[in-house]
Amino acid sequence: MKMELLLEIHVICHEAISVKGGTKEKVMIPFDGTAEGLFFTGRIIGPGVDTQTITDKGMLLSARYMLEGKDAAGKDCRIFVENQGNGEQGFRPEIVTDSEALKEWETAALSATVEGAPGGVTVRIFR
Repeated sequence: MKMELLLEIHVICHEAISVKGGTKEKVMIPFDGTAEGLFFTGRIIGPGVDTQTITDKGMLLSARYMLEGKDAAGKDCRIFVENQGNGEQGFRPEIVTDSEALKEWETAALSATVEGAPGGVTVRIFR
């Protein structure tokens, strides 16, 4: 089955902050950036944050951010994204949006890839 690219998000990371406890480390990385695709074009508003949990069993990533821009119908809208997972098992984004044109994204089976890029990462969300 062919995956359809919904969004490509260009993330610019800022200085990380962390705390290391006895059993795990938590790292928070604030970020901003832009998003583009056939169905939406916009930018990350506020800062987003990637929270990483690091243990002796591996790392779990959980990024949360809000996008603001225009949907394919040319209407102003917002999209909330929560993307969780790791490199081995993949990433599963959840989307909430006020866009009528994009509302099916809220219930669609989505997956994501995260690749390194200069100054940050590129996130691609697929249906």
